[in-house]
Amino acid sequence: MSSSVLLSISNVAKSYGKTQALRGVSLSVGEGEFVALLGQNGAGKSTLLQLLTGLFSPDSGSIFVLGHDLQRSAIKALREIGVVFQQPTLDLELTVSANLLFHTDLHGIDRRTAKSRISEALTQFGLAERAGDRVKALSGGNRRRVELARALLHEPRVLFMDEATVGLDPGSRRDLVAHIQRLKREKKLGILWTTHLVDEAEQADRLFVLHRGQLLYDGTPANFVNREGTKNLGEAFLRMTAQGNQVVEEV
Repeated sequence: MSSSVLLSISNVAKSYGKTQALRGVSLSVGEGEFVALLGQNGAGKSTLLQLLTGLFSPDSGSIFVLGHDLQRSAIKALREIGVVFQQPTLDLELTVSANLLFHTDLHGIDRRTAKSRISEALTQFGLAERAGDRVKALSGGNRRRVELARALLHEPRVLFMDEATVGLDPGSRRDLVAHIQRLKREKKLGILWTTHLVDEAEQADRLFVLHRGQLLYDGTPANFVNREGTKNLGEAFLRMTAQGNQVVEEV
């Protein structure tokens, strides 16, 4: 992992009534690091993202973004975060440009700077010719590109991708992951990618396996396969989640 830690989560727990969604979760994301959080549906991935984006507060534990305590310095911490949520959040009736401009207005970015960044982002993501189109006219893959472009307009240091490829065709999924890898290299972003798809997790620098609210593994995808003695990551993941509750951490 990079020596520059951008995101630090320590012993975070969250319950909803009698249901314990997260149980003492600790993980970190470094500069220029692509971290995959792999878990089945209901593992607690979306709950963790809700805590990381300030939508809810943890029952216990701490979350720091570039040294800012999310509970005590939320504005400073959230300023460093970009998010693409699992559920689409674009206004389908607005144009691509209008959606992006609304985001920059929310972040207090002056119009001249905003328009320059939007133009650059649309070109970067191959959407320049669609700037004036309403979002409802775009394919699912292009809508995700717009959401990714939007998430980067305020120049965050940490990017959260929550099941971002759900509903996309294989080509669009591949393209989105390729974009993320390029952003990691070029912008040195720290990326936390939540997924239930093993082929996406295989491409990560580090892997965390979350099962029933508890982290079961922290290490590289390759070492995970070696430790479990399986042929591939899919088999290793199924074996570990079937066994249940013993945490494995790389030394």
